[in-house]
This record gives sequence, C-alpha cells and structure tokens, in this order.
Amino acid sequence: MINRLIARIQQTGAPIVVGLDPMMKFIPPQIQEAAFALHGETLEGAAEAIWQYNKGIVDAVCDLIPAVKPQIAMYEQFGVPGVIAFKKTVDYCKEKGLVVIGDVKRGDIGSTSEAYAVGHLGRVQVGQNTCCGFDEDFVTVNPYLGSDGVKPFIKVCREEKKGIFVLVKTSNPSSGELQDKLVDGRPVYELVGEQVAAWGEECMGDSYSYVGAVVGATYPEQGRILRQIMPRAFILVPGYGAQGGRGADLVHFFNRDGLGAIINSSRGIIAAYQQEKYAGYGAANYADASRAAVLDMREDIARALASAGSGR
Repeated sequence: MINRLIARIQQTGAPIVVGLDPMMKFIPPQIQEAAFALHGETLEGAAEAIWQYNKGIVDAVCDLIPAVKPQIAMYEQFGVPGVIAFKKTVDYCKEKGLVVIGDVKRGDIGSTSEAYAVGHLGRVQVGQNTCCGFDEDFVTVNPYLGSDGVKPFIKVCREEKKGIFVLVKTSNPSSGELQDKLVDGRPVYELVGEQVAAWGEECMGDSYSYVGAVVGATYPEQGRILRQIMPRAFILVPGYGAQGGRGADLVHFFNRDGLGAIINSSRGIIAAYQQEKYAGYGAANYADASRAAVLDMREDIARALASAGSGR
C-alpha cells in the first residue's frame, strides 16, 4: 500500500491528505435539514448528515488528492450510527480510488492489539469465512505501550500489504510534556523515531517502509531531525493550516527525492466555506470551497518545495 500511496502522490502532484473530521458545526444547514427530515434530530439523523457532507467533499476533491484521513472519534461520538457513517465513508473513498488512512490512534498489548489490527487492517475469521472489518489502508498507532502494542499491527501489515503511522512528535501544544522529556540526554521523540526506523526494516515496500510516523507541521525543526533518523519512513504531517503550519515549514519533512511526507489538512479544507477567503462560495457550495482550498494548499506546498530544491 505504501507503493500505491506514492504512485497516487506522483499522479496527482499533491502530497496531501484531507482529514475527514466532520463536526455538526461544519455541516451546512441544507444538509442537516434534509437528514433530520428523514431521521429526526437523532443519532441517525446526525450520521446521515455526516455521510452526505463527506460524500460531497470527496466528490469535489478526489481527482486532486491521493488520500483521505477520517478521524474515528468524530464518528464515534454519534454512537453506532456514527460508526456506520465512518465505514460508509471508508468504502466510498476507496471506490473513488483514494488511499484511506484511518486516524484511530490505537495501541494496546497482546490479544487486544491483535484485535485492533485485524479489525482495522486485516481479516477476522467468521466460521469458514474471513471478513474485513473497517478495511482502511493505513491506521495511526500509539506506541507508548512499546513493541507489544505495535508488532501485531506490523504482522497484519506484512500479511495485507497495508501500513501504519506511529505517533512520534504530535502537533498539539502540550505534546512536549512527554515527547520532549530527556532520556539519557535525548528527547523521547528521537528514541521513538529510532524505534520506528527499526520496525520499518521488517516491513519494506520498494523504497519506503510500511511503517511510517506522525510528526506535526508545527514542529519543523524536530521534523528535520526526525527525517534524518527515519530516512525510509513516510511521515504523516498534521497541523497544516488551521493549526498554523504552512508550506515553508514543511520542506524538511521531505527527502531529496521529493517524497517521504504527506501533509494533512482537516477543517482548513472541509470547512473552508466558513473561512473569509472562501466565504463567497457560501454554504450551498461548500464542496467547491473545499476544492479551492485543496488547490491553494497544493500550490503552497509545491512552491515551498521548489524553492527549497533550488537551494539544496
């Protein structure tokens, strides 16, 4: 799957992943009203609104981007109907040819971690049949329970040719409370990065590993260090746009081949119509605003990479 992700990035010229993180405040009134007319102001109504909202955005941007990243908590808050909307979104995105990164941040030990890995990336045995659960292409994994929590995912990645992105240096402001702590004179995030590189050697695609890393755009200097520590790991970079990251901050996340990173923007794209820059589209044309935001993001990143390349 890492080879397919790279091929899609090269085809689109856009190392971009759109975070499908729906919140009711983002969903235009006309979509909410139609969903509530069918199901009432219920969990089912909310899930229908989320599904229709996602579908509109995916239809508008699927030819521009290689991948999407639905954040499962935004669906789980609506209970079982929300989880059904998550699965419908995953399936629809795959029908559209998109790589799906499930932002699930799972991490446990033993049989629990195995069950998470099988449920999201693999196949579960049901009688004489094997069935896929959520069937994403990649998922995010929390490594802070150690190898016991990560290796079941790596096993499934080998079997299914799928991938994971391990949390290394996250974009949130308080990440340093733990991730920047020094151990033997080095920050924890560097030690985790070294472990990611080691895990990745067990699970290689053609040029990059199926084991990637999450490193926030809001920490460009740490990104530069981690790029060197993990030369063959793809880096998923959250924090662009709404959290303050911009194209000029991102160049150190990429290798000299122009690959090695994929940049996430969530509400900066899916709620673009609520921003002053794209307000002219209005709620009725929210998906067109999302498309315009993707085009602007692609240009920003391309300009930054071209400028960096000329100076390398």
